Amino acid sequence: MVTFIPFGERPNRDGVLYALQYLKRNKLVGNYVIVETSSSKVELLPETIPADKAYVVGEHLATYGIVEKLHPKALISVDAHTDLMHDYLDHGSWLAYALEKGLVERAVVMAPVLMIPTTERTQLWTRRVKIFPALLRSRKVRGKWRAYKNFQTNSMEEIMEDAKRYLGRDVYLTIDMDVLKPEYRIARFQHGELTLERLLEILGAIKENFNVVAFDIAEISDRMRRSRLGKKAFFEVFRLLGEG
Repeated sequence: MVTFIPFGERPNRDGVLYALQYLKRNKLVGNYVIVETSSSKVELLPETIPADKAYVVGEHLATYGIVEKLHPKALISVDAHTDLMHDYLDHGSWLAYALEKGLVERAVVMAPVLMIPTTERTQLWTRRVKIFPALLRSRKVRGKWRAYKNFQTNSMEEIMEDAKRYLGRDVYLTIDMDVLKPEYRIARFQHGELTLERLLEILGAIKENFNVVAFDIAEISDRMRRSRLGKKAFFEVFRLLGEG
């Protein structure tokens, strides 16, 4: 079964319902359930959603409610952003709070481009999480600049082996569709640097190296209705993850 969660503001809610109709039209979904929720009360989600294998959601904050329901030990997030801000719970901080609250023990973020800056008022959560950026990025470690292992200068095999050693075999997988380049026009905000081909390559490697116990596709918006590339991307990602 597939659970559709039209969570968030109206563009996200409409986008999820459009995604359902699109998948039905292309015969990629049979049994499904729609979980209607308040647009902002993520704390209600664990009580209302089923323990499913596949979810299609609007705002990425909904993934916080899903992992609170499922309590996976390890999680992989494929996202243009790290979602590790640690000021208040929202779509930019859900992973930080999921780690802090123990909803998930360890996490890996793959292919982010926009590394969240830290300020005096906004901290970046760094415990029990590894980041593999899409492009070459560096960080200061004990006074010296060191490069992150990244998808630009490291092989897919290196990154997957490193992630597997850190997380173990069983993972929950969440894909934020804003990880794609701007021309796909599927999510509402800043986009990443991946082509669809590169995203499918990463997801294929995750399927090959991990046991994906459940997954969600997040940040679906009604922009997809008017985007040929966006519809194709959603179709291909859902089909790949739904196989097997």
